[in-house]
Amino acid sequence: MPTYQIKVNGKSQSVDVSADTPVLWVLRDHLDLVGTKYGCGIGQCGACTIHVDGTAMRSCSMTLEQLDGKSITTIEGLSEDGKHPVQEAWKEVDVPQCGYCQAGQIMTASAFLEKNPNPTEGEIKDAMHGNICRCASYNRIYRAVEKAAEQMS
Repeated sequence: MPTYQIKVNGKSQSVDVSADTPVLWVLRDHLDLVGTKYGCGIGQCGACTIHVDGTAMRSCSMTLEQLDGKSITTIEGLSEDGKHPVQEAWKEVDVPQCGYCQAGQIMTASAFLEKNPNPTEGEIKDAMHGNICRCASYNRIYRAVEKAAEQMS
């Protein structure tokens, strides 16, 4: 089995896995970064969202060999102390119910706000559209993204 060198949350990591191993399972099973969740396994729900070179991506549908030379950020690496503006807004607005999708939601929102720091309500809804919340906390999610955008500007 090949050994891959990947950069996760700013640290170089060495993993011995098959090239076609989904990144989600590398993170969870080999690097013990369990904040990234398994939801659907086909990249449709967003629970497994991570940043790859700053872009929100679905880790369940990407293989390790696709990430050669790229930098990965997980929910654990978004902020050392959990005080990223999106995380703070999530708490302030009291977004989570069951909480399962929240890491993916936060990762999508934070990548979006890096690229669009002053979004309209419609742009927020479009950006968050691909993340499913089984508790239907969408209105609170949108409010939290708006609040984070305000705090970041």
